[in-house]
Amino acid sequence: MLDIRQFREDIVLPALHGLQLYTKELAELLVFTCAVESAGGTYIKQINGPAVGIFQIEPNSLTDLWVNFIVRNPSYMNLLTLNFGVHRMPMPVDLMTDLKLAAAICGLFYKRRKATPVKMTPNIFGICISNSIIPLMGKLSMIMR
Repeated sequence: MLDIRQFREDIVLPALHGLQLYTKELAELLVFTCAVESAGGTYIKQINGPAVGIFQIEPNSLTDLWVNFIVRNPSYMNLLTLNFGVHRMPMPVDLMTDLKLAAAICGLFYKRRKATPVKMTPNIFGICISNSIIPLMGKLSMIMR
């Protein structure tokens, strides 16, 4: 399990700032996504499936995002190159080994889908217990309705 404060401050915030996407709500949405998708960072690849990284991104979804959104938005392509050293579509293994890049890609998924996170409070789901992310299976989909 990841320490929630370190994850937020050292991974999520720099990733979102690096793409000029930062909002407090989007940052918390990424924290919650990690909590739900990988049990707080416990799994870096799906047990019986293709998804990889702490956000459980499928390789086909990564390809679709890259080809149909990132390449068509030069500003994101430039920011990925400048702030993340990305000059080509990342390999799925890159989302397992580079947490900041994985957070950036997840943020771009939400940007592409024009997700509008609701205003979140620190205790919205009682997520912080002993400064660790607690798995919230099924809770994230309820908030996005």
